[in-house]
Amino acid sequence: MFEEISLIFICVKKTHIYICVTLTQLRMTTAAIIARFQTPFLHEGHKILIEEVLKTHSKLVIVLGISPVLGTTRNPFDYHTREKLIKETYPNVVVLPLHDDPSDVLWSQKLDTLLTETFPYETFNLFGSRDSFIAFYHGKLNTVELPQHGDFNATALRKMYADKVGSSEDFRAGILYASHNQYAKVFPTVDICVFSKDKSEVLLAQKPGSQLWRFPGGFSDPGDNSFEMAAKRELIEECGALETSNWIYEASYKIDDWRYKNERDKIITSFFTCTLSNGKATAKDDIAHLDWIALKELPHLMRNEQTSPEHAPLFQHIITHYTNPIK
Repeated sequence: MFEEISLIFICVKKTHIYICVTLTQLRMTTAAIIARFQTPFLHEGHKILIEEVLKTHSKLVIVLGISPVLGTTRNPFDYHTREKLIKETYPNVVVLPLHDDPSDVLWSQKLDTLLTETFPYETFNLFGSRDSFIAFYHGKLNTVELPQHGDFNATALRKMYADKVGSSEDFRAGILYASHNQYAKVFPTVDICVFSKDKSEVLLAQKPGSQLWRFPGGFSDPGDNSFEMAAKRELIEECGALETSNWIYEASYKIDDWRYKNERDKIITSFFTCTLSNGKATAKDDIAHLDWIALKELPHLMRNEQTSPEHAPLFQHIITHYTNPIK
């Protein structure tokens, strides 16, 4: 597709001016598809979209959205993987990356700039299908909405292949690539020290197969609205429906958990205290045994290595802040 631009050239020869020639410059209009292509292969919907556009445009650019979060369920494939996916079938297509932006206006400006600065002498038609980028686009380039062909769904494809284990070397290499190309993570946990009503005892737990004492707690869930909510949920899950009061956030500590000792990912816990109001502690979930231990016994338990080494900073915190005042 071309845009015609008429140019008149004026020639000067000595004292006479002549109109030499009128030319028509053909300025190319390039097609651009804005999409994510987060799929293990190009499904028929992708192919129909690309080939429909190529019927009317000799040049096609595919702009791939880049998520700020690596290796998620919704965005499992990085830019280079998706670029190779497209070029396997369409080697002449130009593929460009565009980072997501929380502002639709700024994202649209970045899209316009990416295309017009990469190809300064071309105009563009931006193509999308139903539920595409078009509803969120606030730029200056022309948009074209193509009809939907069939019920092709990349989300369904990702789910279909998510639990399929391959036996090839490429499959195993892909797992290594995906594991390597992730940000190092900190896993948030919560731990709770429950005081008895008179503050003379604390509720401690033992895991199955272990005689070491620890505080109740666990990992925060995506459904928790706060660490306080996570702490209250974990206490109920592990110790039963206790009624408690005086919830206090104490501190946060990096936990030297044996499961992550040789990993780059680590755990940081938020430590809370509260006071029992009513109810009987019952070991539940992954807790084998619960007991009320005298607060003054905690230093003795630590010296005799009867406490979990992962919870050493938590025990030391309680000893430092809560045993001295009662002496």
